[in-house]
Amino acid sequence: MAVPPQDRPLSALPSARARLLAFLAIVVAGAAGALIGWSFVDLQCHGGCTGPAGVGAVVGGTAAAGGVAVVAVLTLRAMGEWRRIRAEQDLEEAMAEGADGAAGPES
Repeated sequence: MAVPPQDRPLSALPSARARLLAFLAIVVAGAAGALIGWSFVDLQCHGGCTGPAGVGAVVGGTAAAGGVAVVAVLTLRAMGEWRRIRAEQDLEEAMAEGADGAAGPES
């Protein structure tokens, strides 16, 4: 049974699609950061550099994923807040229209 919109609490939770896109952005940024970190160390190191290149990949991936995660969280919070404010404004407008209609025509 569906809950009528007026009985549902307002929520700042972003849509599932927005959360999925944010997650994918974090994963892609982590992979790109790992590739950049590995390449950075690999270009500067000569000989057996498997360990340092791996550390560069981990550090690069963690830094990139962490940075994108911060931006994604802030973006999702801003989107949720914007949707909540818009819903409150729509409710206020609907209540104002209802109050205007209840007053009746003035002569």
